Amino acid sequence: METLWQDVKYGTRALRRNIGFTAVAVLSLALGIGANATVFTWIRGFLLTPLPGVKEAGRIATLEMLTGNGELLDSSYLDVRDYKEQSRLLADILVFKERPLNLGEADDTRRIWSLLVSGNYFDVLGVEPVAGRFFSAEERQDKPGAFPVVVISHSLWQRQFAGSATVIGQTVKLNRQPFTVIGVTPPDFRGTITGLNFDAYVPVTMVSALTGSGNWLANRGSRPLAPLAKLKPGVSLAQADAEVRAIATRLAGLYPDSNRGLSATLIPMWRGKRGAQSVLGTPLLILMAAGGVVLLIVCANVANLQLARATSRQKEIGVRLALGAAKSRVIRQFLTESLLVAACGGALGVLLAVWMRDLIQVLVPFTDRPLDLSTPIDAQVLAFTVALSVAAAILFGLVPALHAGNNDVNRSLKEGGRSNSGTRAGKRLRGSLVTAEVSLALIALVSAGLLYRSFQNARVARMGFDPRNVLLVGIQLSTAGYDRARGLDYFQRLEARVRELPGVESVAFSEDVPMGLARGSWEDLRIEGYVPRVGENMKIYRNLVSPQYFDVLRIPVLEGRAFTEQDDFDAPRRAIVNQTFVKRFLGGGTPVGRRFEVWGRPTTIVGVVQDSRIYGLNEPQEPYFYVPFRQFFRASIGACLHIRTARAPLSILPAVREAMRAQDPAVSSHVATIMEEYVEGSYFAQKTAAWMLSALGLLALALASLGLYSVMAYSVSQRTHEIGIRMALGAQKRNVLGLVVNEGMGLTAAGVAVGTAGALAATRLLGSLLFGVSATDPLTFVLVPAFLALVALAACWIPARRATRVDPMVALRYE
Repeated sequence: METLWQDVKYGTRALRRNIGFTAVAVLSLALGIGANATVFTWIRGFLLTPLPGVKEAGRIATLEMLTGNGELLDSSYLDVRDYKEQSRLLADILVFKERPLNLGEADDTRRIWSLLVSGNYFDVLGVEPVAGRFFSAEERQDKPGAFPVVVISHSLWQRQFAGSATVIGQTVKLNRQPFTVIGVTPPDFRGTITGLNFDAYVPVTMVSALTGSGNWLANRGSRPLAPLAKLKPGVSLAQADAEVRAIATRLAGLYPDSNRGLSATLIPMWRGKRGAQSVLGTPLLILMAAGGVVLLIVCANVANLQLARATSRQKEIGVRLALGAAKSRVIRQFLTESLLVAACGGALGVLLAVWMRDLIQVLVPFTDRPLDLSTPIDAQVLAFTVALSVAAAILFGLVPALHAGNNDVNRSLKEGGRSNSGTRAGKRLRGSLVTAEVSLALIALVSAGLLYRSFQNARVARMGFDPRNVLLVGIQLSTAGYDRARGLDYFQRLEARVRELPGVESVAFSEDVPMGLARGSWEDLRIEGYVPRVGENMKIYRNLVSPQYFDVLRIPVLEGRAFTEQDDFDAPRRAIVNQTFVKRFLGGGTPVGRRFEVWGRPTTIVGVVQDSRIYGLNEPQEPYFYVPFRQFFRASIGACLHIRTARAPLSILPAVREAMRAQDPAVSSHVATIMEEYVEGSYFAQKTAAWMLSALGLLALALASLGLYSVMAYSVSQRTHEIGIRMALGAQKRNVLGLVVNEGMGLTAAGVAVGTAGALAATRLLGSLLFGVSATDPLTFVLVPAFLALVALAACWIPARRATRVDPMVALRYE
């Protein structure tokens, strides 16, 4: 222990004496370790611990219902009950549904997000209240409207009720309905959708009282719920998944009207399609790999600096070995110094991670959901950083340490530190490290280039509608206690008022908005004259739209007509379909006048519109249909006001809100944005990956260039005597310049060759994030190496120019 302490003290003095090396090494390591610690913080928050505050989270899995083509569906309450009763490997299943609510009295409300949950919700998750209680045995029963109780989050408790214990038992108004507060969740519990933070938890049996909708619990065809399952102790996920699939097959046979073609699977939470992990999972794994590349470049850089130090200390090492020091002691001394440098770099890297961990929120597109992407720097992140620092110390310290330990004592004592520095082995080792840096930087830059081009393609992609100059305002009438008739009257009056505002060109309402983060609603269809294939998915997505909807979004009506005000509740059922709907289901002939059955009633097609993107740019075009807003509106659904303007859309937002207040001040307008920002949700993954990987790629380029520059500068300094002799014998400056540049560009060429081969293999993993560009895009694979070569040329040119200024007389006296 005493010997080790001596190594630490000696190493500290040695690092202080060479403050330039220490500063460069520590800062380089801080950047590499900080980038990796930041990405690991995100991975831990969204993938490794998607359910913070939950006990035995490893036994919780997401139960996903799938259509015949693998598309995710929500579940019905009756299906979940059957899974619970028929499973012998699952301990329990909970369900939940997110829902915005108005908290407070009619003249003083605030919008909060809640989860409507099954009575066993907190028991399955193993969450304990910090105040009050959770649902009792009686409140877990399936009695619609019987239990008006609410559990609030710790953050809402602090914000709204100042953390007072008297809130327990207090009555609050949710959507104008009285509810009794019975408990408060722990501060680290956010709910069961990763990346979202909910304020309230209400029994799902209260859905009708809160929204005015029908009873979800009694209808197997109603599928609004998301289930999570808890495995029994000792049961593997594969075993439980096999059982769940068998139950799904059985239910499809028992209930063909609602379950035909449906399957089920049980998967880990980090692979679930609900929550931030479904969007950020792939980009984060790519960023982790890129962070590893950056750290390897850093280690190669620091290793080169260490080799240079070892060379300059050869006489010191020779003296120590001559006095009887073992080679292992010399190696240990160098490793100790490497660990000290890595410890300082790791500590600074943690500070950088604390600063950078919220950067991901800068890229988040508009959403009305309670998004919370904050991630803590906890003990596991610190442990990861420590492990990374130790690994880095070994990576950049071991080779220089072994190189120093194998020092030739006689040569060191006779020749000092200079002449031995230029040995072929030393030069080959430094050159190999630079080649590795260049190749790794090229892989990172090519990946960043492909993702950036993909992001740019997504931004200008043809969506089939025009989002420019469109203002979106979300409206939720159920929070203000409206029924269907009053709601339609409200929309009619509001539309007339908004249409009169200066700068407004057209106004429309719809239930869903295309190209956001959330998917819309679907319905089971029976299409006249069409026989579904075995297992074919007939759950087709749709939208409720008002007559001017296609004008506002500039979606062409190709056949038939758009909706009119006469397409109301008392009129025959009408629908408009897209081109893909016609191609898939209607075959030849005119589609106008054809019929299909939805909600148990025949519906006639009155028009065909051009295909437009609905959910994502990379998704294939799907059949889609529209129904009249006035004909199918229910007060329980949300609506979005679309306003096309002749000027900046946000400039009329104050007037729109004033028009809403004039109609009814109880109807809130908290959610408003321009459509161009809203549709960014469709390429959020590409945007995140492009910006983050571009930053890491540029960092990798800077570090690789620094490494190349330092090696060439060191080489010039070591070859001063040789250069002086060459110039004394008549060599011109251009010859010296070429000598140095050729050496550096040779290393660069080798790195580009290796890196190009590596990039061709690595970029194939980016496939799911690429849009409009292939993983082997020739333009990217030409421009990026060319750009890298130019930067490398600049890195070589500076020390080469310095070499041409060597005074032969000074150089000849260098010895």
